[in-house]
Amino acid sequence: MQYVEQYVLAKYPEYCNGLCLPDRSDHESSTSDMITRIQLSPSRLVDTLTKKTSFQGNFMSIPEIQARNRALDSCGLTAEDYLVVFTATVREALTMVGDSYPFFRGNYYMTVLPEDEDVIREVAASKDAKVVGAPAAWLDLRIKGSQLSQYFRRKCKCSPKGLFAYPAACSNGEGGFLRSSMHWISEAHRNSWHVLLDAAGLEAGKECLSLALHRPDFVTCTVDVAHAHPSKVTCLLVRRKSFETDAPSA
Repeated sequence: MQYVEQYVLAKYPEYCNGLCLPDRSDHESSTSDMITRIQLSPSRLVDTLTKKTSFQGNFMSIPEIQARNRALDSCGLTAEDYLVVFTATVREALTMVGDSYPFFRGNYYMTVLPEDEDVIREVAASKDAKVVGAPAAWLDLRIKGSQLSQYFRRKCKCSPKGLFAYPAACSNGEGGFLRSSMHWISEAHRNSWHVLLDAAGLEAGKECLSLALHRPDFVTCTVDVAHAHPSKVTCLLVRRKSFETDAPSA
């Protein structure tokens, strides 16, 4: 029996910690009902991950523990504040966020992620959220940062206003990369936005972020795990407090 269990968990790693996506086929009939539900209920994503970590048969192998700890350490975050889930690719992590985030008519998805890599755009649009594609130049505090600030301050009947996604590093046009300012996380939060920081482009294990002060709601990153296959693991970090049931909607 133990052999069978090990085989199943190796063959289908998505079930290794009891992760079972709930059936959410029933939807509210009006936008106002949807807004009310979103403000009172936590995100599907965090709800699912919470069930995963509390599953009675939950266990973590040594490589999983190492990967989790390295992901948190590289971002300067703690397991008390963030859930960590492993995915095969960054695209899969973004898909998980897109499918689970409460997009609806009336809120926004603003993104600086490359369009050919950003799978959240299509999901947000399919849920009738307003999709705003912002150029990477807007992240430059010295040049066009004010345009990004104006979007953050836009009036919206919903709170939070939506999700803002941007990379931790952008191409400098000369074959290299420039680190993005973490200032945008704090400014987005002050204006009632959730934030997804894509740090998967940073070199795993060699470039660290200090996110304890800013605390984005989602972080994607990759870490190297010695003696594991595959050796590079993609991680999705989700801030617990951002989606607690009793958390304020503002």
